[in-house]
Amino acid sequence: MYIRMLNPADAEPYRALRLQALQLHPEAFLSSYEEEKELPLEVTRSRLEPAEDRFTLGGYTEQGELAGVVTFIRESREKLRHKGSVFAMYVSPAARRRKLGHSLMRELITHAGQMPGLVTVNLTVFSDNQPAKRLYAALGFTCYGTERKAVKLDGRYLDEDLMTLELGSGQQEEEQEQDRDRHQKARPVIN
Repeated sequence: MYIRMLNPADAEPYRALRLQALQLHPEAFLSSYEEEKELPLEVTRSRLEPAEDRFTLGGYTEQGELAGVVTFIRESREKLRHKGSVFAMYVSPAARRRKLGHSLMRELITHAGQMPGLVTVNLTVFSDNQPAKRLYAALGFTCYGTERKAVKLDGRYLDEDLMTLELGSGQQEEEQEQDRDRHQKARPVIN
């Protein structure tokens, strides 16, 4: 298996995998199959256009088949740019139990960790999705809260756990910046 950043040329296989995810696991995503199948392929192409603050990774089988995906989007507002979020994580049933999900998330964390000033990676996961929660916990994510009745699906409510990962290098950079600010404020004014 190998992982690479996706781009607009990957729109068709990405869309097929995304629709599979929404059909097989409607409880795991906020989007629905019915909504997504109506979107033009051009929308998928634009979503896969890598940018400075967003990217989608694809995990491939040895046969070159796209079998897993995950998206990262950094916050755009200045006061929130130290954070980003994980979206649309999915591994096809045929590729599960082969560590593809772990590899995709590791690569996401590595790539996000190279973004200057990024300190925190957040995600949400339905509270009853134990396999996903175990994966995220194994990567260092911790749960900091639960939103009760976050989603209503087929007449029942689902809770979502809020999880976060503090990035080491971003945190050190942030602490160094705060130290510089404290030292600058502490200097005496000389006239």
